[in-house]
Amino acid sequence: MIPGPTTRGTVRALGLRANLAQFLLLVAVNAFVGAMVGLERTVLPLLAGDAFGVASRTATLSFILAFGLVKAPFNLVAGRLADRHGRKPVLLAGWIAGLAVPWLIIAAPSWSWIVAANMLLGLNQGLAWSATVIMKVDLVGPRRRGLAMGINEFAGYLAVGLAAFASGEIAAAFGLRPAPFYVGVGVAACGLALSALFVRETAGFVELETPDGDGPPDAGPGLRGVLARAGWSDRTLSTCSHAGLVNNLNDALAWGIFPLFFTLAGLSVAQVGLLVAIYPVTWGLAQLGTGALSDRTGRKPLITAGMLMQGVALIAIPFVASMAAWSATLVLLGIGTAFVYPTLLAAVADASHPAWRGSALGAYRLWRDGGYVVGALAAGAVADATSLGAAILAVGALTLATGAWVQIRLAETAGP
Repeated sequence: MIPGPTTRGTVRALGLRANLAQFLLLVAVNAFVGAMVGLERTVLPLLAGDAFGVASRTATLSFILAFGLVKAPFNLVAGRLADRHGRKPVLLAGWIAGLAVPWLIIAAPSWSWIVAANMLLGLNQGLAWSATVIMKVDLVGPRRRGLAMGINEFAGYLAVGLAAFASGEIAAAFGLRPAPFYVGVGVAACGLALSALFVRETAGFVELETPDGDGPPDAGPGLRGVLARAGWSDRTLSTCSHAGLVNNLNDALAWGIFPLFFTLAGLSVAQVGLLVAIYPVTWGLAQLGTGALSDRTGRKPLITAGMLMQGVALIAIPFVASMAAWSATLVLLGIGTAFVYPTLLAAVADASHPAWRGSALGAYRLWRDGGYVVGALAAGAVADATSLGAAILAVGALTLATGAWVQIRLAETAGP
């Protein structure tokens, strides 16, 4: 039987130090969540043409479209379920959904199976990653949210990058399929076991941020109200959502277009795997510092600077033509993303009441991961109509414009 939310009597105190063991366990769990995505990032775009004869860039990116179409709404579902029924059941449900993903890819007789596997991967990521975000925010309290989100996203995206590199090396030695995906079988099993046996419910920590009799100042919005706030009616939340969408549009480009672009430039599978890994590894490592930095300097400067850095890096990629130059642009892209990613999560947590914070984070992540859908459709269409390089340039220009938009519209959310 899955335990329900903790009661006030079993919660000792908010804070990273007071809850360090459970916090670090959740860091490890999120690393397994990230590895599930990383195993695909080098191999699947290449597998489309090599194993299944998929020539269209838009069709190739259909696996990312399927991933985003499922992950985005299930971020919202995860937040709502976490507020109502506790965080741990959501985490376990995510891992159960992920168990079949590597097996479907290994056995796939057609590209439609790959698309189906990525729908399950979207469910896995939407539930499990959302749960780890909410649980860490629960544990640390309001003063260290940026640090908590930085550590959470560090673990997840470092694992994405390392898994992308490892899958490229395995594919270079043993072929694109099935060898790289046997690793995924072990990753999913370990993630589920850790979550089921050792992770404790954290919902009770919300009570420590909500003294008796102190409800939400506006009685708390319903689901429709949270969606409206995150999408358009709340200036702060909606600006975060729009910036998050463009950020993950960039990630869709990196996932689906970069391997094709670098392969067309004449690089080997191992070289492509190395380049594809540089971006998320840099992103992951840098978040250890950027999340905590936003607690001290504020959220807005990092979000603005990060979007502008990403835009510059993307625009540079089609104009250079060496491993060293591409590596440098991908490092810059990773640093820019690290400025933005944990900081947006912290800003959303700042701007929402503890009683509906899980739902607010879920609504933000719905918008943010809608970027995978927009990215798969837009980048694929531009690449088919013009070129892979033109698709990268178009997304870079949009990212620069978003950085300017954030500077104009976003209010600072971090406290003194």
